[in-house]
Parts: sequence; structure tokens; C-alpha cells
Amino acid sequence: MKKSANLLDFVPSRSSRFRFEVDESGLVTIFVENKGFFNFIAQKILKKPRFSQVHLDNLGSFVWNSIDSNKTVKEIADALGEKFGKDAEPLYQRCALYMNMLKKYGFAEF
Repeated sequence: MKKSANLLDFVPSRSSRFRFEVDESGLVTIFVENKGFFNFIAQKILKKPRFSQVHLDNLGSFVWNSIDSNKTVKEIADALGEKFGKDAEPLYQRCALYMNMLKKYGFAEF
């Protein structure tokens, strides 16, 4: 019988392809470079920005800042629950979904 992997046991790490900044209130902004031929044309003709900005909310910023290539997703989720309490519920489902989104967009790796 094949045992399925549990996302809570994985250790995430931030992708080095993206630059990010933390403002004075602790909120994170991730900068995504718009590459490719059509983006180049849009930047030159339509004056579109070279970088798109992804602004994370309080919960997302806390998770992003907690990713250090040492903590598991479960440890990060537990810390999230301690800090935000009922605002983070349902805790493990929410954190797992957020981690999957970070992986899908290439912001994090496992």
C-alpha cells in the first residue's frame, strides 16, 4: 500500500528568483519580473511596469517571514495559530492551501 505524503511534514523554502521587501508594519511585497516578448512590447509601447507587485496580508506576511528552510509547514501553522488565534482558523487547511499557492506560483519550493 502506497503511503501518501503529508504536506504538513514538508519544509518550504523561498525561491531565490523573486525579490521581496518588508515594510515598517511587517507586510511583505513580492516583486515578479514581467519577462517575455509580449511583456517587452507592453513595457515599451503601453508603458507597463517591468515588475508586478504581490502584496501579502498579515497572515500571508507572517507565513512568508516564517519560511526559513528549517521549519515544517506544521510548525509554521502552529506559530500562525499562536499569533492570530481564531482569525487563522481553519488553521491547517488554510496554511496548506496557502503553501500550495506559493508553490504553484513559484514563490516557494519544498
